[in-house]
Amino acid sequence: MGKVNYYYSSVTGNLEMKKQQQRIEMILDSKKIDYERIDIAADDGAKAKMRELVGDPKALPPQICNGDQYCGDFEKFEAAVESEELEAFLKLC
Repeated sequence: MGKVNYYYSSVTGNLEMKKQQQRIEMILDSKKIDYERIDIAADDGAKAKMRELVGDPKALPPQICNGDQYCGDFEKFEAAVESEELEAFLKLC
């Protein structure tokens, strides 16, 4: 089992993206899920890696992976939270 990697951007003028990123962090923190924040704004290699894992050369953060396994974007994360399947979504079980 890998570690949850959370790809985000510290530099965004997009308010919706900021809200999504804050919500993901709030939920992961509240559930005490260990994760690594990876800032694609600070590291071009991280952006390339995120897009490679997602399989979309235009993918934007936030995106969530477990090791090298792609879990999903904010919409899929939110759906997993709503259906109480977050651990399965994050590939933790």
